Amino acid sequence: MKLLLVMVFIHSLLALAPASKTPTVIIIGAGMSGISAAKTLHDAGIRDILILEATNRIGGRVMKTQFSGYAVEMGANWLFGGGPVHNPVLEMAEKVKLKTSLNDYDNLTSNTYKQDGGLYPKTLVEAVDKVAVARDDFCAKFSTLLTKKVKNDVDISILAGQRLFKQEPKTPLEMVVDYYHNDYEDGEPPKVTSLKHTYPRNEFVDHGEDPYFVADPRGFEIVVQYLAKQFLSSLKGDPRLKLNKVVREIIYSKNGVAVRTEDGSIYKAKYVIVSVSVGVLQSDLIDFRPKLPIWKRLAISDFSMTIYTKIFLKFPYKFWPTGPGTEFFIYTHVRRGYYPLWQHLENEYPGSNILFVTVTAEESRRVEQLSDQEVEEEVMAVLKTLFGNKIPKPEDILVPRWGSNRFYKGSYSNWPDKYSQHRHDQLGDPVGPVYFTGEHNSNKYIGYVTGAYFHRY
Repeated sequence: MKLLLVMVFIHSLLALAPASKTPTVIIIGAGMSGISAAKTLHDAGIRDILILEATNRIGGRVMKTQFSGYAVEMGANWLFGGGPVHNPVLEMAEKVKLKTSLNDYDNLTSNTYKQDGGLYPKTLVEAVDKVAVARDDFCAKFSTLLTKKVKNDVDISILAGQRLFKQEPKTPLEMVVDYYHNDYEDGEPPKVTSLKHTYPRNEFVDHGEDPYFVADPRGFEIVVQYLAKQFLSSLKGDPRLKLNKVVREIIYSKNGVAVRTEDGSIYKAKYVIVSVSVGVLQSDLIDFRPKLPIWKRLAISDFSMTIYTKIFLKFPYKFWPTGPGTEFFIYTHVRRGYYPLWQHLENEYPGSNILFVTVTAEESRRVEQLSDQEVEEEVMAVLKTLFGNKIPKPEDILVPRWGSNRFYKGSYSNWPDKYSQHRHDQLGDPVGPVYFTGEHNSNKYIGYVTGAYFHRY
């Protein structure tokens, strides 16, 4: 059905394009999904498009920044390969010779620390991880059973699936291992995440489980720029791309659309494609006139936008274990998700003395309300517990605040439990001349750059 809608949409655009004095299509947002949508239209012969981007760059949540002389990714950071299905994003990365390194997750069991310091025995962590793997396998099989055998779009949370397996994580060690298997990927805990629409993990099943970590001075965003250069004459001078244009209002009718930006400009077109995050759609940044129908507003408001925060720390020298098998270490705490997963960048940037720790969901929201100094005090308390009180203070700290940024309102989407396939179809359905795209509309690769790339209509 959606393919038919796309074909009708493009056919109608081709009929309109030759006589159109204003852009036939306005695209809001120049992230991966917006740029991919624009290229798809361009390749189909619709050249009179206009991209309105709120910031001063293209890339969206694929964003690098300079931190103590090194390029680090504040948003999307990984590509996956080695699977049976072609990954076009990985192919583009290879074409631009994007610098990546293969992460070593195999040694996490050797580097798992207790809450009061000291390492857990490797054999104990391996035993807990073995149960977690079996639990994941059960969830994947049960998800397939729900899809094939159970009618009425029945769904449960991942936590409910774990309970069915009779292996709900309860101890701090079990919870931190489960965090690595679920929260670290989904951005939210199993108790609020759909089992049916998360397992099996299609990104890994299709594209592979080889985790390529991006560490390139040009940033992961060079891939989005590469895609944009396939149809734009310039990333700064092409009149079809307007940066620093914050869309505040979309007025739509059967006759077309008018888009008003924060600077007072008004742009008209026959259609508009909205590629902002579902978090932005849930906010008051963009006002739709008339209001979107209730079924559309419910589909938007019921979905989940999570926050995935990588906190970077630059030190004068290394005090953590380095060498083969030490890229990651895990901190166990009675409070799930409290500064749990750490990674150094010595493999990517030798001598950089940079560590980063990942927090997600409610911990991310809590951290965003703290000052950088308060965050530093918390993470240093953890590091002192693990490595002693004589470790140096960081020379620099970077705390991204995706949830507080009005242009993103989070890091990526997550399919909540009991959110039906029908409701998700409505999330992506057009309303008159207003079309919606983005990774949150992807059925298979939700939350991933590949989801943004593929869901471009």
